[in-house]
Amino acid sequence: MNIEDYIAVINDYPKKGISFKDITPLVGNGKAYQEVIDLLAKKASVLGAEYICSPEARGFLFGCPVASKLGIGFVPIRKKGKLPRDTISVRYELEYGSDELFMHKDALPQDAKVVLIDDLVAIGGTLNACKDLVEKSGAKVVGILSIILLKGLPGEKKLAPYGLDSLIELED
Repeated sequence: MNIEDYIAVINDYPKKGISFKDITPLVGNGKAYQEVIDLLAKKASVLGAEYICSPEARGFLFGCPVASKLGIGFVPIRKKGKLPRDTISVRYELEYGSDELFMHKDALPQDAKVVLIDDLVAIGGTLNACKDLVEKSGAKVVGILSIILLKGLPGEKKLAPYGLDSLIELED
């Protein structure tokens, strides 16, 4: 299967000059989606994942089924006000401003081996913040997986030391 066949490219979305990589055709095709989940699960298993963590919302589409397939826990990483119990958080810089991500304080055991999964790596800010959040909790990031890596953007270099691995690489 060629994963690129299931990625729609929308030019000038959400703003002029951006080439948006849309994964909805991939998740809309049961066979292709299952194959991607199988590939990610195999990679996470080799890394020794004990937990999968993913940022909302598109990361959930891949992280949850991978965790389920492996029979391990899934921990959602959310925006402010979305989690009902005590949380920990990290602030991170965006291209224009900053944001904050949250995780339940008791979501991960000390020294748990965590694999982060998201749909796409571009600048790397969100996944880097997820990594910081997992480490702040006392767990360890043993790998970062994505469907798409946008080559030549800062995320590739920023996340490489943490075991970044993607199923496909595309130009921005």
